[in-house]
Amino acid sequence: MNSKANRLLIVDDNEMNRDMLARRLVRKGYEVVLADNAQQLLQRVKEDAVDLLLLDIEMPEISGLEALRTLREHYSPIELPIIMVTAKNQSDDVVKALDLGANDYVTKPIDFAVALARIGTQLSHKRAQEALRESEERYALAARGANDGLWDWDVRADVVYFSPRWKNMLGYQDNEIGDGPEEWLGRVHDADRERVKEEIAAHQKGLTPQFESEHRMLHKDGTFRWMLSRGLAVHNDSGNTLRMAGWQTDITEGKVSDPLTGLPNRLLFSDRLGRLIEHTKRRKDYLFAVLFLDLDGFKMINDSLGHLIGDQLIVEVATRLEKCLRATDTVARLGEGFIVARLGGDEFTVLLDDLKDPADAKLAADRLMKAVTSPFILGGKEVFTSVSIGIALSNSSYEQPEEILRDADTAMYRAKSLGKARYEIFDADMRASVMARLQLEMDLHRALEHSEFQNFYQPIVSLASGEIVGFEALLRWDHPTRGQLAPDEFISVAEETGLIRELGWWNLREACRQMSEWRARAGHYSHLTISVNLSPKQFLQPNLVEDIRNLMHELRMPPGVLKLEITESTMMGDPTASVEMLQQIKSLGIGLAIDDFGTGYSSLSYLHHFPLDTLKIDRSFISHMDEREDGTEIARTILPMASNLHLDVVAEGVETFEQLALLKKLECKYGQGFYFSKPLSAEEAASLLTQQPTWSESKV
Repeated sequence: MNSKANRLLIVDDNEMNRDMLARRLVRKGYEVVLADNAQQLLQRVKEDAVDLLLLDIEMPEISGLEALRTLREHYSPIELPIIMVTAKNQSDDVVKALDLGANDYVTKPIDFAVALARIGTQLSHKRAQEALRESEERYALAARGANDGLWDWDVRADVVYFSPRWKNMLGYQDNEIGDGPEEWLGRVHDADRERVKEEIAAHQKGLTPQFESEHRMLHKDGTFRWMLSRGLAVHNDSGNTLRMAGWQTDITEGKVSDPLTGLPNRLLFSDRLGRLIEHTKRRKDYLFAVLFLDLDGFKMINDSLGHLIGDQLIVEVATRLEKCLRATDTVARLGEGFIVARLGGDEFTVLLDDLKDPADAKLAADRLMKAVTSPFILGGKEVFTSVSIGIALSNSSYEQPEEILRDADTAMYRAKSLGKARYEIFDADMRASVMARLQLEMDLHRALEHSEFQNFYQPIVSLASGEIVGFEALLRWDHPTRGQLAPDEFISVAEETGLIRELGWWNLREACRQMSEWRARAGHYSHLTISVNLSPKQFLQPNLVEDIRNLMHELRMPPGVLKLEITESTMMGDPTASVEMLQQIKSLGIGLAIDDFGTGYSSLSYLHHFPLDTLKIDRSFISHMDEREDGTEIARTILPMASNLHLDVVAEGVETFEQLALLKKLECKYGQGFYFSKPLSAEEAASLLTQQPTWSESKV
């Protein structure tokens, strides 16, 4: 409510009429100023800040009509309402006054109630118009200052107002875009246009509370920008849409950048890649390359050190990759002719544009691999990683970005399968290999559902007595078309897909169940132990200890029967956490063995920190004992060290009489290998036990 009194100016040469009207208006709350003639009226209006003027037509020197004409040259009827005061018989003058811009008139003698009503009406109209003008000015000012582009669609007239900012967002000046809906919808990407129209129609029908759409818009420079458009519709009483208004925001940066690293994401990378593919169709000699990068061992780092450290590593790797490319001579020649993008997880891509020689892509890959080899200091810890890279070079056969990305990804997987921390260039033979791997992954899922796995058991023999003291449970897959598969043919895929958790638990549970069954058959089997391999992913499961405790309770398995074999690399991922986990497992009465010793970190300085019982010498050392001196020397080094650490030693891969003789001479306690027995099915192992075989000194 306006608390300020309106100020009225009464201009009348009749003092009595003037004063009487003024007194009555003051009593009604108005401020009133008086003038007895029209001279210097403009100045009075300005100085007194008059809101409305009551002007007598009949005055000496300057008539009311002349004064009206002058005032209207400076003030509009809204800015200064003017009510003419006239005699009843002056109808011609009233018409002239209205033609000159008078707002209204009253006749003498003045009917005060009528005059009061007409004054109130004019002032109310003035306030409404001023409020509207201020609102429009605020709207215009907001439109000019806002980062969003505004649009207002008169649906009945099919005319759209686009603000200057709306047009500028698409690279156009104010006069370069018309006022038709097609100025908007015609610039929407072909793949998005029908969806946008459906979203508009749905809101106009009242099916959605507001119109909201993310879509691509064609910029004047030929590129597409991502826009978020929001709006509301106004309907009449019949439900028909009269008007629809809203705003448009450029969300390209958020849509095409990776929120963690700030690098371009898959969307932007694919867009740039698609344009280069089109370019190569016009220029046959044009060459570019896509490099697909994947961090080696990232999942282990993420699982063992936590997602926060994992995210920090991703950010640091992104920084190094960009710096490396900017500092690379090959790329420096290209100016900004490269893009580093993050596709997600630990996957990055690099687009090298306008290469002069395919060897430049190899050079860039070498530099990128070296860039990530030095340690990262994260959370106060040194973290090491490496990168495997697949390279796909452009050629005329590529039609879509997904095709060349697929081939670069295929080459990256080949690099990983060949030992990681290397690069490979795509060739046609790789695709067949990848398809075979995908088939194997699908077969693995089916195999778990159809119980196609079984455990085989290889005896572990005391070299002193020649008797069987236990078995190692080795997983086998009875594939329906490929026959029986050994672990090295499918375990790596199970690790990468996470199926190893379910598969490894089945292996452990079945081995424990089988050993419990053998021990229940005869008392002389009570000394047997069962060894089971524990994968890195199983070792990191938070409920592993509780699950094993429940399993041993369920099968009534006494302490000392189960042994878990863990690789060096698994324990060395986070030595401190590994010690804690191993101690918890040890508290259940479970033996612990370090598997394939000598093939991983071989960190002798850490070895005494772990609560281990057994050290298993890898078969690669045993197999060369009777051929090369270095195999014997390694065994000669490991065995005394293990004895000093109070560890039993199992030699894996014993296959010949000579190997066995050397091991006994070196006082190795246990052996395992084809010399004693191949891995056996549960039935074959049970049959072997009934024979109670021994490999005595005479056999040696």
